[in-house]
Amino acid sequence: MSRLLVPMTAVAVLVSGCSDGKPGSPAPSATAQDSAVKPGGDPAKQAADLVAKLSDEELVGQLLMPYAYGNNADKVSSGSVSANKAYAGAATPAEIVKKYHLGGIILVSSSADDPTAGTNKTTNVESPAQVTKLTAGLQTAALSLPAKIPLLIGTDQEYGQVTRIREGMVQLPSALALGAGGDPALTEAAWKAAGTELAAIGINLDFAPDADVLGTQPGGVIGSRSFGSDPKLVAAHVSAAVKGLQAAGVAATVKHFPGHGHTTVDSHSSLPVLGQSAGALESGDLPPFVAAAQADVGLVMSGHLDVKSVDPGVPASFSSKVLIDLLRTKLGYTGVVVTDALNMEPAEQWGPGEAAVRAFLAGNDILLMPPKLTEAYKGLLDAVRSGRITKQRLTEAATRILTLKFRLAAVPRPEASVVDGDAGKAAARASAAAAVTVLRGPCTGALVTGPVRVTSAGSETARGWLEAALTAAGATVVKQGGSEVRLLGYGKGTSDLSSSAAVTVAVDTPYVLRSAKGTLVATYSSTQASMLALADVLVGKAKAPGRSPVPVQGLPASACS
Repeated sequence: MSRLLVPMTAVAVLVSGCSDGKPGSPAPSATAQDSAVKPGGDPAKQAADLVAKLSDEELVGQLLMPYAYGNNADKVSSGSVSANKAYAGAATPAEIVKKYHLGGIILVSSSADDPTAGTNKTTNVESPAQVTKLTAGLQTAALSLPAKIPLLIGTDQEYGQVTRIREGMVQLPSALALGAGGDPALTEAAWKAAGTELAAIGINLDFAPDADVLGTQPGGVIGSRSFGSDPKLVAAHVSAAVKGLQAAGVAATVKHFPGHGHTTVDSHSSLPVLGQSAGALESGDLPPFVAAAQADVGLVMSGHLDVKSVDPGVPASFSSKVLIDLLRTKLGYTGVVVTDALNMEPAEQWGPGEAAVRAFLAGNDILLMPPKLTEAYKGLLDAVRSGRITKQRLTEAATRILTLKFRLAAVPRPEASVVDGDAGKAAARASAAAAVTVLRGPCTGALVTGPVRVTSAGSETARGWLEAALTAAGATVVKQGGSEVRLLGYGKGTSDLSSSAAVTVAVDTPYVLRSAKGTLVATYSSTQASMLALADVLVGKAKAPGRSPVPVQGLPASACS
């Protein structure tokens, strides 16, 4: 159920480097010829043959996926040198890769408007050219080691609120917007376009899509990161996103197993409790994960969640009952399992070394973002040497990881021209247009006439995009007077409503609209593509075909269906 099916025809996506700052330009020291990954043959057998030759130190390194300080693999600031030495005992990202024989590394960013950024201690993504150079340098470091095993280089590119690389790349609408569009084919096309861009800049693993099914409480922490509250709808779009990403040569990761959507507590800061019965969990939370496995998803991320019906009091990320008995035995998943970040509060009840060992023994294969890499590595290696971690378990995990790498490496790396290109923009525009939903108001004709004034709460960038799109569509945009279009962004509530608004638009979750007056519209996303689509609906150049993927008290799923 977890095979990542790609043709074994070429080796490029994991090992292409960069010599001029452009994606797709191989560096002389990071070519396919330098890699242990070769085209042809059975990936699982090739992985097993290689694993049999690796030392314990090399095998333990394959399990780890830390972050690093600095936006270049080899040259970083003095502050980044100090931070890297404190975290990993090495000065640069490249030195960290070589010191620990790393299997992977995650690129991170920290920004005020990202609800998940609290665990990210640095920012090392700035632009596609910078990321391309960084990933090339990291792969060069990995391939300089005797085993010549390329890295998994991942990031959290969910689109919507959780998006690490925002500049210079096409931005898809949020998952909730794709759910509102109701067309998995559009979702697959959009995510294939996104995956193609990621592959072009050297990222081969995306910690997306979010497979959580939203519960009935609007205060849930997942929000627009989810495709919706209907398990069947979410499953269809998760499957489509997985297929799109992986067709581009980027491993998808579904999260947060077994489901974070029915919680109101953020697992970054405390342990959420899933109080559903086993039957409710199976029917309401697990279908998207089953669909992802059937779509041959590369990875499943375990959540820091207290699943009362399975293993009460133990985070799922540390529970063999959740990860082995439920995920592997009952659901039949055979691919890679990765922890959620180990520097999140529920995982820090143990020291970094003990937490890494416990998470690994519970059934995780990759240990993401340990709070101290030196201690996590030592804890794992000591456990191997003492027999607490058996050689069989270590070999099993490393073989899964290398099999994934062998399969990914078969997909040719896209050229630089795809980044921020026309195909991606068209896919984002089509999926954004399908999402726009009129929840109350006219279904044909313009929603506003005469001069238009756009105001916002929490969406200033979107406001600028909408003003530009309205002007391009022929509307007169004014700063005073006119018909007010009010944009409500992430986390906004009734106090942010405007009593004078002719049209109120939710550009994140739509729950706040239940208290608003006048015409009500939801785009579920604040991207430029979403604002272009919204402008067309406001001036009457397009209809609003979407349907709310979550129930909003007092409002229909669509006023125009």
